[in-house]
Amino acid sequence: MRRGPYRLALSHPECQSSEPDQHSGTPRVSRPGTADALGYGARVSHDRYGSDVLSGDWRKPPRGRSVDAVAEVGLVVEEVQTDFCGAVVRTDRDLHTVELEDRHGRRRTFPLGPGFLLEGRPVVLSAPARTAPQRATRTASGSTVVRDARARVARESRIYVEGRHDAELVEKVWGDDLRVEGVAVEYLEGVDDLPSVVADFRPGPGRSLGVLVDHLVPGSKEARIASTVTRGPHREHVLVVGHPYVDVWQAVKPERLGLEAWPTVPRSIPWKHGICQSLGWPHRNHADIAQAWKRILGSVRSYTDLDPALLGRVEELIDFVTR
Repeated sequence: MRRGPYRLALSHPECQSSEPDQHSGTPRVSRPGTADALGYGARVSHDRYGSDVLSGDWRKPPRGRSVDAVAEVGLVVEEVQTDFCGAVVRTDRDLHTVELEDRHGRRRTFPLGPGFLLEGRPVVLSAPARTAPQRATRTASGSTVVRDARARVARESRIYVEGRHDAELVEKVWGDDLRVEGVAVEYLEGVDDLPSVVADFRPGPGRSLGVLVDHLVPGSKEARIASTVTRGPHREHVLVVGHPYVDVWQAVKPERLGLEAWPTVPRSIPWKHGICQSLGWPHRNHADIAQAWKRILGSVRSYTDLDPALLGRVEELIDFVTR
């Protein structure tokens, strides 16, 4: 059985025919002296001159003056030009139209405005008022939104990440939190530059430095460089953490791209090019790689789309530089 607004029209008296049943089989009997017997008797008046045509509100239309009505979904109305009767299915504020569905499931679109009957009385239909979108109560990182927070002067502490893509991902998920805390995020061109970056930054009390490194696994080049920095003279004010992925792309859950797992790329092929090749994406130049990352980043809505191995490390860095 069909369901929807047309069922409202089905049960509404305006949408049902008022003609007598011609097939009822019951003969109609006219009694002598009645209006039915005379045929025209119902229209005969015994008042030779009739009523005063100027009495009362003679300008008032027979059905009454039109009143305003909001075309809410489910409202049953009749369009007077076509006698089409149905329930409101939708309205389009831009096109200024209303779509009706009758009891047979047929749909027609009409201009909003005058020309409709509601329970037998003329109405001027208008579209429902737009409702303001609900304001988010959580940031993309899952934190509670701080309303009307004033911009905070940037702290001297910083977070460095390895590469532009890392920085863009951190900004998308943790950007609101970092702005509230006044923490700036900058990116390294490569982990090889880390010792010189730390030396130039000169970490100290109130000036902490947090670093996020790609592919930070035991025995790797990244691990050796990180160890050198954290054993140096600024070790109390420097924290280096990392994720186990070859690239931050892998921190995005593959399900967001319709994959069961990230493809395995041979060492002989540049990793990002290999990923694009496996997915059938263009990968001839840097522009293709940038477009691929834009597609991946666009699939991220919140922290729930990221692997926990990255989530924990970024939260750790934020806590470190805001302590």
